Amino acid sequence: QVQLVESGGGLVQTGGSLRLSCAASGRTFSSYAMGWFRQAPGKEREFVAAIRSSGYLYYSDSVKGRFTISRDNAKNTVYLQMNSLKPDDTAVYYCAAADGSRYGYTPTRDRSYDSWGQGTQVTVSS
Repeated sequence: QVQLVESGGGLVQTGGSLRLSCAASGRTFSSYAMGWFRQAPGKEREFVAAIRSSGYLYYSDSVKGRFTISRDNAKNTVYLQMNSLKPDDTAVYYCAAADGSRYGYTPTRDRSYDSWGQGTQVTVSS
């Protein structure tokens, strides 16, 4: 498994922006599919965005056009740029890593991911 550490969360007003980072350990980061999920109080964890080792991108409908996932393999880091934030985006955000070449890998499914970070809180005030 890979060790993941998120950072960049905080408090922001509606319409503001934040960039989350997720630093990964290990020498094979470039081969992993990486995902971002979030969990709001009283709700189930939900998919936000994912990026395969090939660079192929996936987004949930709720963030498409506002959030951008990217990766820097030289820095073993995946990012989530969040723009036009809304109060509904308030949640703990988690990054996750998966073997994207594994049979049955589904980018939007949290059970597809093997390693998880500790999470970072994002709060959007109205």
